[in-house]
Amino acid sequence: MSEILVTTTENIPGKEYEIIGEVFGLTTQSKNAFKDFGAGLKSMVGGEIRSYTKMLQTSREQALERLRQEAEEKGADAIVMMRFDSGTIGGDMQSVVAYGTAVKFVQ
Repeated sequence: MSEILVTTTENIPGKEYEIIGEVFGLTTQSKNAFKDFGAGLKSMVGGEIRSYTKMLQTSREQALERLRQEAEEKGADAIVMMRFDSGTIGGDMQSVVAYGTAVKFVQ
């Protein structure tokens, strides 16, 4: 897959483009029971819960990769106005979505 430019800005300096449409990349992750137990213990004393931090980092990377895949399938050269959103599902799963507007450069 070619590297599709992803930016959180609306404009790409020096580029003109036409809008293709919205694109999304979504993933849902969960931790196993042993790591949940460890996280529960850690929450009593405070501090970073590294297993959850790693899970969210991995989720963001996967969501971004899926966002790029969808944009490439639509023939896009770039994605503008990219954002992340996340939420909890059922108390033990985390969903992360990357979304933005796919665009095609014009000559």
